[in-house]
Amino acid sequence: MDFLKKLYKILIPFYTLFLLYLMFFGFGRSQYDINIVRLIPMFSTVGFVKQTILWKTIIINIFGNILIFVPFGFLGIVFPKLNQFWILILDFLFAIIILESFQYFTRLGVFDIDDVILNTVGVAIGFWIYRKWASRVLA
Repeated sequence: MDFLKKLYKILIPFYTLFLLYLMFFGFGRSQYDINIVRLIPMFSTVGFVKQTILWKTIIINIFGNILIFVPFGFLGIVFPKLNQFWILILDFLFAIIILESFQYFTRLGVFDIDDVILNTVGVAIGFWIYRKWASRVLA
């Protein structure tokens, strides 16, 4: 467990920087001409599904937004206060809303409530995996 804890502690900052790069500069992202806010839950995701022909693109977009945040569900390894589900979720929501807002203000993306929801689902799944794994390893 100590090795995994140290490895996670080393890797998570680099992983976080990688995600920040993707959020603001990845995928050929360029600055929008206007600021965009999408506040109706699942509206943009449903619209994306309706307009996209390839299922592969849909799966990558939706499940990618979930899976890429799963590692943050393990933050309790490094920060013991984040071993409590609601503290982790509320702290993550605070952080992701700030990042989505930053995308809005810089126009290097849009503020999309669907991203907040899907990313938070990823953290919740990660937390569940972490708790199941930790209970087996520490038992």
